[in-house]
Amino acid sequence: MVSAVRTVLGDVAPGALGVCDAHDHLFFGTPRLPGQELRSVAAARAELVAFRDQGGQAVVQWTPYGLGRRAADLPALSRETGVHVVAATGLHQAVHYDEDTLDALRGRLAEVFVSELTTGIGVPGVRAGLVKVAGGFHTLDAHARWTMAAAAEAHHATGVTVAVHLELGTGVLDVLDLLCGELGVPPHRVVLGHLNRFPDPVVHRQAAEYGCYLAFDGPSRAHHATDWRMPDAVRALADAGFGDRLLLGADTTTAAARSVGGGPGMPYLLRRVRPRLVHAVGEELVGRILTENPGRAFAVEWR
Repeated sequence: MVSAVRTVLGDVAPGALGVCDAHDHLFFGTPRLPGQELRSVAAARAELVAFRDQGGQAVVQWTPYGLGRRAADLPALSRETGVHVVAATGLHQAVHYDEDTLDALRGRLAEVFVSELTTGIGVPGVRAGLVKVAGGFHTLDAHARWTMAAAAEAHHATGVTVAVHLELGTGVLDVLDLLCGELGVPPHRVVLGHLNRFPDPVVHRQAAEYGCYLAFDGPSRAHHATDWRMPDAVRALADAGFGDRLLLGADTTTAAARSVGGGPGMPYLLRRVRPRLVHAVGEELVGRILTENPGRAFAVEWR
């Protein structure tokens, strides 16, 4: 079987992905952030163009089931801007959904994931290329265990990569014990998100030793100013031999956070984060983190 990244326009070779924002959102909406939804197609297009103008060539959207993915709009946006887009299936924390939505998925969650990976997200042919799930703050509740078990089933059925939202970067080892230990997902098919929000070098090293991918994704929010520690964390992992396991993303989740809305947005990753990391670890490694690593992380021998 040939390894390929599944974009909304079809499968592409890992090396064709180019400079990649490995965790972001073109569309996203949750009752936890009322009035801040990413819904505008025009704004999404403008943000992709702004990212492309900084040298960006691919975006992995981690927006999962039920949170306003607008999958039908993604192919046109990708064609019009020339930026590869990878969509997600999966399920976020329970607080992002009403009970009726969750009840309708009981007993068939893995089936939904597999269908969206292999047939389409509402629109036939617009297929997801990863499964996104989420842990809690320093813990895994029953909802997280349910969604991760379904994600593992989807992995075993298709080979797909499982990407994990770590709440404020916590719960890393519990997630890996469950996904890779109990549920049998190979570590190289797991991406851990938001490690920049919990800059513990010991935990980072332990996670890297598992063999999973480690994502440093998004500038600091007002209440967790950790940006200044991120280059040191990346350098420590690179010096320990884990440079091939690192990913970078911008994680834009609100309209105000978009560059076209006055925030940092997707271009910030290349405009500000990239040169800071070049200073810390060099141009060559940063280039690989932005291109080769995402290609490997999301490329699958699809079953």
